[in-house]
Amino acid sequence: MTAEMVAPAWMHQQITAEEYESWSEEQCAGIEIVDGMVVVSPSASKRHNRLARLLANALDAAAGPDWNADTDFDVRLQDVPLTNRRPDVIVYRADTIDITPTRPEHVLLVAEVVSPGSETTDRIVKVDQYAKAGIGFYWRIEQAATGTPLVYTYLLDPATRTYREGDVFAGALKVIAPFAAEIDLGQI
Repeated sequence: MTAEMVAPAWMHQQITAEEYESWSEEQCAGIEIVDGMVVVSPSASKRHNRLARLLANALDAAAGPDWNADTDFDVRLQDVPLTNRRPDVIVYRADTIDITPTRPEHVLLVAEVVSPGSETTDRIVKVDQYAKAGIGFYWRIEQAATGTPLVYTYLLDPATRTYREGDVFAGALKVIAPFAAEIDLGQI
């Protein structure tokens, strides 16, 4: 039995931006494209989804009219080879709501909720990719054994296109950048 018999052929070849854009929303759900290759993401837990939604709702309320905060859509980090990431939370310019694909210059902040199986990707790989793409802020939410999430914040150094570590919060955040916000993620 060959690999093609187990998985569709498109999972074994690089996908171009043009090919990806011809796919339906259903085909794009639950995947990311990294260096042109399809990466399938397992379904998130209810706790993971709730953390992302609470964070997105709080950021949306605090951001003001110029910014939106939403969950689960593609951010096009590069066209060739195609790299689309699907952050758990994205804060993006409100005036780009109908522009597809969403590009790094539209995005102010991305946040990832770390789950079993995404530790290395969320802690190392995506940090580097988002920084190189020029996204100003990255937040990583760790689901601690105590039940109180830990939020690690990072700020882009535009000269080096790397993130500097910011504050770490347990459960409740009080930030002034990228805008003032008080968020209680301990209410899970």
